[in-house]
Amino acid sequence: MYSRRTACVVSLAALIGLSLAGGDVVLAAERERHPNIRKAMEALRAARKDLENADHDFGGHRVGAIEAIDRAIEQLDLALRFDRR
Repeated sequence: MYSRRTACVVSLAALIGLSLAGGDVVLAAERERHPNIRKAMEALRAARKDLENADHDFGGHRVGAIEAIDRAIEQLDLALRFDRR
């Protein structure tokens, strides 16, 4: 069996580990304040790539859609930069 001292050390180590893990989660959340904006930018880039590589022009809307995606990505990037100030 474990001694009382060993049990206390193990319990304390577990609590410290949980505290540190919780702190990492908070730090990650602070680093990424707007994860959905970043995800949207990634999705827009993927959609742009699909449009560029498509074998048709989507009824004449491909060029306009690509231009709109570029503007949207640019605006989202500016918004994120502004938020860091």
